[in-house]
Amino acid sequence: MQPAPPIEFAFLEDGAQSADGTAALLAGFIGEARSTLEIAIYDLRLAGPPAELLLAAVKAAAARGVMVRIVFNQDHPKKRPVPPPSEVDWDLVKQMDVPFHPISGVPDLMHHKYVVRDAAVVWTGSTNWTTDSWTREENVIVRVASPGLAASYRQDFEELWTTRKVAASGHFSAPWVELAAARARPFFSPGRGQKMTHEIAHRIAIASRRIRIASPVLTAGPVLGTLAELIKSPRADLKGIYDRTQMEEVKFQWSQNSLSAWKLEAFKTVEESGLFASKVTTPYAPGSVHDFMHAKLTVADDTVFVGSFNLSHSGELNAENVLEIESRPLADLCVAYIERIMEKYRVAAPR
Repeated sequence: MQPAPPIEFAFLEDGAQSADGTAALLAGFIGEARSTLEIAIYDLRLAGPPAELLLAAVKAAAARGVMVRIVFNQDHPKKRPVPPPSEVDWDLVKQMDVPFHPISGVPDLMHHKYVVRDAAVVWTGSTNWTTDSWTREENVIVRVASPGLAASYRQDFEELWTTRKVAASGHFSAPWVELAAARARPFFSPGRGQKMTHEIAHRIAIASRRIRIASPVLTAGPVLGTLAELIKSPRADLKGIYDRTQMEEVKFQWSQNSLSAWKLEAFKTVEESGLFASKVTTPYAPGSVHDFMHAKLTVADDTVFVGSFNLSHSGELNAENVLEIESRPLADLCVAYIERIMEKYRVAAPR
């Protein structure tokens, strides 16, 4: 039997897969644990067979002696933004019967979606553990077999577990790790949030062949400014996709603040370029479907950035993670996914 490759991607699309299938993938990952599981999850709300699969996998791991710990985002008693941050299903978490800590999350969110298994394998990406995330959104899951990368994720987890504060996490520089036919390193915010954003913007700026972007929003100043500049003075083949409904809300907020006028102009350049597709999604309302364009993926030549981080300024202050991966085959794989969802949602640019 051939060993599994060190990095595996799974790509989700609106209406293209079942919740049961993704639950089985996650349960299978958890089911291979033999010693430890560290789980950091922003949004956990499942019902029916997917919930039963996840619950059974976690309880079985604990029963065979695996030390399971969970941290998750928890609302903070301040004025709630709209839309408010997600909250986990407390009943489901309690049924797991394993140690857990809620991490206070307004305005800065515990936004991770990662699992570290046996200090050796990492599950990460943009995908929350909800029915809509698994059936109605575009999302990415990455599984990486690497004790070196797992050590960095465990360090981030321990900061959250020990302090229970978003602001106290991510304050370390993680090293590059060599893998088979690739190398990778993680970034964690808020500690390295600005460095993370500037690294993405830098890679975009120096790309000579191709740039592909999938992000719900495009509000991080260094990235947005770089994109606007590249559209005006092209140096590489640039394409991307964002969530149109969310960006319309952002544009309204920018219009109310004179300090954001430059961002309005920069995004207008992106919007009118014809290079970006956009998914029209359901506006937030209590109980509404969450069908966001939720994938968070950037490709610059043969470098991939993937994780929980929106290309947003607020994301720099959240607890987020991004894997920077250098690999032409994986970059090709991610480009194909981005172009596939672009074709699905391509509409005429607004006039």
